[in-house]
Amino acid sequence: MKPNQRLAVIDLGSNSFRMVVFLAGASWWKRTDEIYEPVRIGQGLARSGKLGQKPMQRALSTLDVFAHFAAASGLGSDALDAVATSAIREAANAQAFLRRARERSGLPIRVLTREQEARYGYLAAVNSTTLSDGYVLDLGGGSLQLVAVSARIARHSASWPVGTVRMSERFLPGRGRAKRKQLQELREHLAGELRGAPWLAAASAGSAAGARRLVGIGGTVRNLAAAAQRAAGLPSNGVQGMVITREAVDELVERLAALPAAERASVPGIKPARADLILAGAVVIQVVLDAGGFEGLEATEAGLREGVFFERLLKGREPPLFEDVRRASVLNLAAFYQADPAHTRHVAALALGMFDELARLGLHRGDPRERELLWAASMLHDIGMSVDYDDHHKHSRYLILSAGLPGFTPIEVAIIAQAARYHRKGLPEPGPLGALFGEGDAERLDRCAVLLRLAEDLERSRDQLVRRTSLSLNDGEVELRLIADGESIVPRWAASREAELFNRAFARGLSVAA
Repeated sequence: MKPNQRLAVIDLGSNSFRMVVFLAGASWWKRTDEIYEPVRIGQGLARSGKLGQKPMQRALSTLDVFAHFAAASGLGSDALDAVATSAIREAANAQAFLRRARERSGLPIRVLTREQEARYGYLAAVNSTTLSDGYVLDLGGGSLQLVAVSARIARHSASWPVGTVRMSERFLPGRGRAKRKQLQELREHLAGELRGAPWLAAASAGSAAGARRLVGIGGTVRNLAAAAQRAAGLPSNGVQGMVITREAVDELVERLAALPAAERASVPGIKPARADLILAGAVVIQVVLDAGGFEGLEATEAGLREGVFFERLLKGREPPLFEDVRRASVLNLAAFYQADPAHTRHVAALALGMFDELARLGLHRGDPRERELLWAASMLHDIGMSVDYDDHHKHSRYLILSAGLPGFTPIEVAIIAQAARYHRKGLPEPGPLGALFGEGDAERLDRCAVLLRLAEDLERSRDQLVRRTSLSLNDGEVELRLIADGESIVPRWAASREAELFNRAFARGLSVAA
């Protein structure tokens, strides 16, 4: 895609229709708009084999809205990609509906094959997580897709007609509580369907932990992740990277089954539009976890729409994948908010140089993952300047948490955000993100925050005066020596104020010398 080019991806799913507008810049991309409607076009399809009149009318009305929105936004046919999935693909009257839809809305609609649908789900998952070896689950209203991934390449895929709408209508009809017999029949049906994928069963026999990793996309996955998040008392900063454990899924199934369909939205995190379908979706995931021997399901907020977009954005690569998802996430966010690149790159270089020197002195273990968190915080610490200079450290924290960083876990994002928050002053603390912090995480935050703050101090005048540093350990105190291209009074003054936090992070005093 060219700089400043837009693409609207329209996902005509069995449960919902969604239109997402993406914008690609010179070195960044982002979503700029989204319209969602729970059309339920797949309603009744399992019984009749056809799209019903009322579902089709809802669909056509929604497509009218999408078409008018596209016209008002100046999105021509070359900037539109409408894709239809399971329900429309399998309906006996699909061609008649598509003809009416194209005549009425003018939208170009292409019906995805099972293989194409699985591919887009794979692209979405692998481009938004660090999945290298494992499996991708895409659960929609009409079907379930599973893709086996090895070395980031899709090796096997399969599709089953066991989506949430189909399974709810067939096994969990009515508005009352689910009966034990109904749930058992649903589980037996699902288990029978999944026996057709021997490569999935091989996951439970594999010894490598990575091979048992399962990443899920789709509205049901996101909704269940939100419910599990709320149940665990975790902060609600999106569900990217959230792992729903097998125990959490079992608890949600039990809790949802005890409620009438109309009351399932009372479970915190469950959206009313999905309340009547969420139990069937939770059982599908429960059975997949058992069939593959997975310990949990990792949610990503990317979906089929992102998969379609990534194919355009990364055109020329096969498969169209980011080389390093974590690095791409950080650079994308930094580029979008136009943080001073010379300044942020130099701050990152100074911070990483001190990190490496302190590891050489034996003051910390030099963990590569922690080093990467420090780099990310350094690259993003000033993005809050796009809001205002005053309190820009707090604005940076907010933007990091709100935008998210695909490829990083929730606790990693929390450490990056809090390190950016404390890059100017104050003693770092987890704050409202404390529920995410485990053993050693507060200490990681201290180390990242003080090294970022020192690097910012040394680059206070934004002129790259201090080229690098030299650290030595003398009588239990760390001496920070500045190698500069001129008089370094300002950076020495600024860095000398960080002795308290440095001592807290490394249990050593700090002195600063030219």
